[in-house]
Amino acid sequence: MTGSPSATTSGNSCLPRLSIMMFLQYAIWGAWLPILYPFLLGHRGFSLEEVGWIFAAGAVGAIIGPFIAGQIADRWFATEKFLAVSHAAGAVLVWMLAGVSDYTTFLGLSLVYGLVYAPTLSLTNSLAFHHLADRNRDFGRVRLWGTVGWIAVGICMGHWLAMKHTPENATVEAVRLAQDAGRADAFRLSAILGSVMAVFCLFLPHTPPSKAASRPNASFAALSAVRRQPLITLFLLAVPISCIHQFYFVHTAGFLSEVQRTSEKASSLNAAINDILGVGGGGLMTIGQMAEIAVLALMPALAKRRSRKALLAMGIVAYALRMAIFADTTKMPLIMVGLALHGFCFGCFIFVAFMVVDEETPSDLRASAQSLFNLVIIGVGIIVGSLIANNWVGEWAREPFLDQGGNPVLSPTGEAIRVMNYTKLFSVPMWASFGCLALLLLFYPSKSKPRPAA
Repeated sequence: MTGSPSATTSGNSCLPRLSIMMFLQYAIWGAWLPILYPFLLGHRGFSLEEVGWIFAAGAVGAIIGPFIAGQIADRWFATEKFLAVSHAAGAVLVWMLAGVSDYTTFLGLSLVYGLVYAPTLSLTNSLAFHHLADRNRDFGRVRLWGTVGWIAVGICMGHWLAMKHTPENATVEAVRLAQDAGRADAFRLSAILGSVMAVFCLFLPHTPPSKAASRPNASFAALSAVRRQPLITLFLLAVPISCIHQFYFVHTAGFLSEVQRTSEKASSLNAAINDILGVGGGGLMTIGQMAEIAVLALMPALAKRRSRKALLAMGIVAYALRMAIFADTTKMPLIMVGLALHGFCFGCFIFVAFMVVDEETPSDLRASAQSLFNLVIIGVGIIVGSLIANNWVGEWAREPFLDQGGNPVLSPTGEAIRVMNYTKLFSVPMWASFGCLALLLLFYPSKSKPRPAA
């Protein structure tokens, strides 16, 4: 779609506002999500089971919320106003999370926050698609600002922890405890950004609900649209791909920490990483987001020269290669290559998948269809993926820690200490990725004619 000259002019005038929208949208999320796991375990002292339920609660909210949000945005409520209300409410909730120490309260707030925040992810996509004159040309450059926001807020939080929550001349354990406590500031930063986003949404291009009334319920109509190829294959593949994605976000930080500790040059590598990216454990992982920017910047050209099937296949291959590298090596240069593959994982599968959803659904159902796909990626996929990555495969891959004599090392309570065998752990998502690739090649149509964009 190239659009008329007037449409092109209008689309170009929206680019700065849409880019800022994406920056704030993902900065809000990126401020707290990478630190949630160590914050809950290391500072709040919640058990692994309790942490798992908190992650699941947020995902349950992500399942229910998009049905409501898609229906409202498609039928009754302007998208930009819905986003403003959602982000204002989310800012209040995430500020409260910074000070909550009771497990039940944290669990309940996480559920409500999932209901409020998760729908905004798909609706910002839908709003952008609605106002862009050429989605192939423009959406990549708009969406990459979301990744810039994620990186920027992560680095800022890392340096904040270094300046304010890293005591000098303290023991390693004292530093860890101080940084774990300081991670509460990430929720407060997210709340501030959410408040800014709520106000900014009121200045976004007006995106009214569709006047078409041929379908009484947009969410169920969107479900019906998913029953046609290639959407049915894409939606079915989204669940295992989301599970594979969870292995990366749940276990990579621990894997990288262990590699750095056991490396002969661990101290110099840590110093270099901390100087550039700050402290807090997530510095190296931002390499993936930096690569994501490069891939998204190339996406306009790739989207015009390669089929959707080829791009999706590239993304799945990147998932498989990343897990294979993590399973096979502890050499930092190769691991950094594996981290950089995140750009292709996200850009060529998840980003392209949202494009396919938009192309394959009627204009009055796109917000609902985007919400449904978002539900699969950050709802069903996260719940199932968390169970698999933690409770099942994670537990299976843990082995007793042995001393030099081959005897299990015991904790002060007399229990055998267990450590993660990352070769076993990452081999599971590696083979799952190859399985997904085979299904894509078999069932996704090689030539698909998208619906014309309205």
